[in-house]
Amino acid sequence: MATRLLRTNFIRRPYRFSALTPVGPPTVTASTAVVPEILSFGQQAPEPPLHHPKPTNEEAHNDLDLSDQARLFSSVPTTDLLRSTAVLHAAAIGPMVDLGTWVMSSKLMDAAVTRGMVLGLVKGTFYDHFCAGEDADAAAERVRSVYEATGLKGMLVYGVEHADDASSCDDNMQQFIRTIEAAKSLPTSHFSSVVVKITAICPISLLKRVSDLLRWEYKSSNFKLSWKLKSFPVFSDSSPLYHTNSEPEPLTAEEERELEAAHARIQEICRKCQEFNVPLLIDAEDTILQPAIDYMAYSSAIMFNADKDRPIVYNTIQAYLRDAGDRLHLAVRHAEKENVPMGFKLVRGAYMSSEARLADSLGCKSPVHDTIQDTHACYNNCMTFLMEKASNGSGFGVVLATHNADSGRLASRKASELGIDKENGKIEFAQLYGMSDALSFGLKRAGFNVSKYMPFGPVATAIPYLLRRAYENRGMMATGANDRQLMRMELKRRLIAGIA
Repeated sequence: MATRLLRTNFIRRPYRFSALTPVGPPTVTASTAVVPEILSFGQQAPEPPLHHPKPTNEEAHNDLDLSDQARLFSSVPTTDLLRSTAVLHAAAIGPMVDLGTWVMSSKLMDAAVTRGMVLGLVKGTFYDHFCAGEDADAAAERVRSVYEATGLKGMLVYGVEHADDASSCDDNMQQFIRTIEAAKSLPTSHFSSVVVKITAICPISLLKRVSDLLRWEYKSSNFKLSWKLKSFPVFSDSSPLYHTNSEPEPLTAEEERELEAAHARIQEICRKCQEFNVPLLIDAEDTILQPAIDYMAYSSAIMFNADKDRPIVYNTIQAYLRDAGDRLHLAVRHAEKENVPMGFKLVRGAYMSSEARLADSLGCKSPVHDTIQDTHACYNNCMTFLMEKASNGSGFGVVLATHNADSGRLASRKASELGIDKENGKIEFAQLYGMSDALSFGLKRAGFNVSKYMPFGPVATAIPYLLRRAYENRGMMATGANDRQLMRMELKRRLIAGIA
C-alpha cells in the first residue's frame, strides 16, 4: 500500500494547527473590540476542589479569564501536571529537539533493540501527551477520560495524511468509518466531531490535476468540466492562480473513474456521519491542492447538510491566506442562496514556508499575508463574520480552532454581545491535544464548548507528528511559553500548600 501516516517531511509540512499560535497580539480592526494583554499572571483565588467545576451563570457570561492558574488547572491531577510540564519543557529545548530528530532518522531505528527502546521512551512521554491512542477504540476511551476529568470534548482524528493509490484510499476510508463508529459509541456530550483528510481518500496527484482544471475553468469562461458536481465557489478575484499557467489536459477516462471513486468514498463517510449525527470536519491543505478539496467539501455539504439547524459537513478556512475572507463570504453567500446549512472550521494556517517557496520559484507573490498582524486581523474578521451568521438563527456551525488567547477573548466578548447560546453547539473552540490547555480550560469555564483535536495511530507512525509538536514548542513561542509558566506556577502553589 502507498499510505503515509503522519508524513515524514514534518519540517516542510507542519501539522494542521501549527500556525495557530503566533507570537504577538492580533491587529485590532474597526470591527473588533480592544483586547487586553495575552495573559495576566499573579492573581490567585482560594484553592478550589480538585475536580471539574461546572461554571456558574455569572462565570459563563464573563470575559475569558486566564489569570488564575489554580482554577484553570483544578481538574488536572498533580502527577499529570508534572508530566505535562516536563514534556512541554523538554520540547522547548532546541538541542533536545534536534537530537530527537537525528535519532528518529538515524540507523538506530533500524535495529530492533534500540528501536524498541526509543519507541518505549517516546510512548510514555511525548506520545501519551500529544496522541490519544493506537487505535480508534483506545482514542475513544481517551476522549471519555478527558471529558470526565475536565469537561473538554474530543475530535477524533485518524492519523493518516495521504495515500497514493486506490487500495490505500479504500483502506483509509474504512479507518475513517471505524473512527465514526468509535465516536458514536461515546455519549454525545463527550465528543464534537471526527476529522477527515481528503488527501487520504483521493490520490494527491489527482487532487492536483483537479485543482489545475478548476483554476483554468475560473480563468476561462469557455472552459467546461463535464465531470464537475454542483458545488460552491472555490475561488475569488483575489485567489492565487499562478499554479496553473497553461491549459491542463482533460482528465483521462481512468482519472475520471478515480475521481468518481474518491467522491464515493467521501460520500460514504458523510453518509455514515449523517446516519450517526456526527459532524465531519474536512481538513485543509496547500493551495496547490486546496481547490479540489474545497470543491469536494462543498459538493458533499450540498448533498448531506440536510438538517437546517446543524450541518454535518464542515470545510476549513485558513486565515493566513490573502483570499480567505473573500472565499469565505462567497461560500456563505451561495450556501444561503441554495438554503444549504454550512459548517466552517477557522484556522490560521500551517503551510507558510512551503507556500512562500513555491510562489517564489514561480516568480509570484506568496498567497500568505505579508505580516502576522494581517493574519490576525483576517482571522478575527472571519471569526466575527461567522459568529454573526451563527447567531441569527441560520444553520451555520462554527469551529474556532485557535491557540491565540486574544482571539479567544474577542470571541468571548462577541458571543456576549450577540447573545449567543454557548451550549447549543453552533459555536465551539478547539485546540490541539497536549497544547494550550490553559486556553482550553479558560474557554470551558467561560461557558463554551471546547474540544481537543486528538490524533491516534501506532506509536511508530506518530513520530513525525510528535516531532512537529516539539518544533512548535521549542524556543519562546507565546502560547507554549505561557502554558509552561502557568503550569510551573500551579505546581509551586500546590507544593507550598502541601508543605504548609
